[in-house]
Amino acid sequence: MALGNFFKFRDLPESETSKPFLEHLEDLRWTIVKMAMTLLVAMVLCFAFRTTLVQIMQQPLHDIDPKIGALRAMGVTDSFTISFRLSFYAGIVISFPILLYFIAEFVLPALTAMEKRYLFPAIIVSFGLFLTGVLTCYYWLLPRTILFFFKDTQSLGWTAAWTVQEYYSFVTRFTIGFGLAFELPVVVLALVRFGLVTYAFMARTRPYAVVLIFLMATIITPTPDALTMIAMAMPMCLLYESCIWIAWFMQRKALKAAGR
Repeated sequence: MALGNFFKFRDLPESETSKPFLEHLEDLRWTIVKMAMTLLVAMVLCFAFRTTLVQIMQQPLHDIDPKIGALRAMGVTDSFTISFRLSFYAGIVISFPILLYFIAEFVLPALTAMEKRYLFPAIIVSFGLFLTGVLTCYYWLLPRTILFFFKDTQSLGWTAAWTVQEYYSFVTRFTIGFGLAFELPVVVLALVRFGLVTYAFMARTRPYAVVLIFLMATIITPTPDALTMIAMAMPMCLLYESCIWIAWFMQRKALKAAGR
């Protein structure tokens, strides 16, 4: 019963607009508490397997050169702080669908019956895109990026002796950032579905969107170099372009349904 109440959608009053503001804040507070508790449980589970997590995240480095696979721990508490940070990011990945569910739980009373039908498929698609972004980064982009910087370091006559703080900060922010970047189609198509943006608007503002994407890539990427920024921005630009044509298809389908 307690677990059912934990996942229960909040009740919709007779008039959502007449609901007191403080009650809205209470609903939001309870949603944040549930998301925090879910993330905490996921973190504890991931922390129990921290050795496996470390091996997984360090595998791209071992594949390049086993000698630099042994990272240097410069701080006394690095073994704990890095494990905690890895558990936090891994907890976000495994609990992502549930976190989306709780967000939907808060928003759901404001949606129409037609919009509610798209909710759970949207959560599944959103998690699939997020996971695709994380895995694409880990298996394809991350090894190539690490190899580039490793060879660039050697070309200057230096020895790559990276620390655990630097390496895991780079890897976690890069993979999670890439996963979040793959959420762009869900955000854009949700705006199209709710009528906030149209195909014509997206096509007309494409140049501005590209500039905005590159600015976002600059913020998300863990390093300030142009190569990493471009590697992050280009897939986002392709995803945005696909969203434009999907928006055109959705708009055309809506017009046909309306008999125009």
